[in-house]
Amino acid sequence: MSTQALTLETHDETVKDGIVLIDFWADWCGPCKQFGPVFEQASEKHEDITFTKVDTEDQQQLAARYGITSIPTLVAYRDGIPVFGQPGALPAPALEQLIDQVRALDMDQVKQQYAQALEQERAKQQAHAAQAHSAPGVRASTDPAAF
Repeated sequence: MSTQALTLETHDETVKDGIVLIDFWADWCGPCKQFGPVFEQASEKHEDITFTKVDTEDQQQLAARYGITSIPTLVAYRDGIPVFGQPGALPAPALEQLIDQVRALDMDQVKQQYAQALEQERAKQQAHAAQAHSAPGVRASTDPAAF
């Protein structure tokens, strides 16, 4: 299987099942050009994995959604859950090792940890929202850097 372009419109459907690797890149990026053939060769070898590429120039909203500030950046999903993300061009052996690690994940444990992390994030956002609404115009922080 060769790589496919990933867009904001196709993202959610693409990452929801199986193993999906996302390569964030740009045409002007030298390290991206070095990593591209490594990524493409891995896609030919691992036909059961979806290999996608995001052109950060064309898909700026999707790159922003991920907070991409350095390219290339590689993101891995398994069964709809992001399990890896790192900037930098990987050599072929490191990419193979990553693929092996993603395959070996205990997804029951990953799903449990992911659900807990989401719940903690929701609770943190709710607490922040409640704090912001409790005393308009009054800052709760005593840290001068927060002002």
